Amino acid sequence: MSHEEINQPPITEIDRLDNVASDSWYTLPTAIATIEYSYQVFRRYFPQPLNRILEIGPAEGIMTQLLINDGVKPDILEGSTIFAENLRQQFPDLQIYNSLIENFQPACFYDVIILGHVLEHVDDPVLILSTIRNWLVPKTGVILAAVPNARSIHRQAAVVMGLIPHEETMSEKDIHHGHRRIYTPETFRRDFTLAGLSIEFFGGYWLKPLSARQLEESWTPEMLRAFMKLGERYPDIAAELVIVAKKEQ
Repeated sequence: MSHEEINQPPITEIDRLDNVASDSWYTLPTAIATIEYSYQVFRRYFPQPLNRILEIGPAEGIMTQLLINDGVKPDILEGSTIFAENLRQQFPDLQIYNSLIENFQPACFYDVIILGHVLEHVDDPVLILSTIRNWLVPKTGVILAAVPNARSIHRQAAVVMGLIPHEETMSEKDIHHGHRRIYTPETFRRDFTLAGLSIEFFGGYWLKPLSARQLEESWTPEMLRAFMKLGERYPDIAAELVIVAKKEQ
């Protein structure tokens, strides 16, 4: 290691998020299909009446636009300065906060807090969940979360083929996105329980047989949508996991 490398300042969490934002892959076809389908799942669990939603880490705002299309005006919490500025330009009428979750102090309670592909990025997911549970409307407020699943059949196939040593091995895509972990169904549920949250629903979506790159080369949007839906029948081996949780009373 050179003298210059030794004296390099440590990368901050904001730097990490901005590195992802500067070369984002979240608008590739499979990524968009994943976000759109996760929203279809999430909206089933919106409490009524629905007054205030906080969407955390929306990146390019794909789900944000879906919320707006449904007549919902969410507050936004985005850690990346790059994504936050782009969101302000895209959605000038929304309240957009540029802050890390652990540094944020909300001005109100929320009926719904959305964590779409956030928990795999953060340093301490139990701390994050323990923090945001206190932002929920008492009794009825819900956290809606989705993460990639280590036990997805495409990861299992990669192990069988010798492409990766085990299902929780970081792929090129995981590393590019700055993931810190790949959840299994058990570890996903565990973190919510450790954070003092009651799991109201556990499930999954997207039965993904091949890598995203392979699917984007040959699959139609109709095929993607069909396999997103099929994954709900087999949550333990689906590519994406979902939890709906409430604060323990």
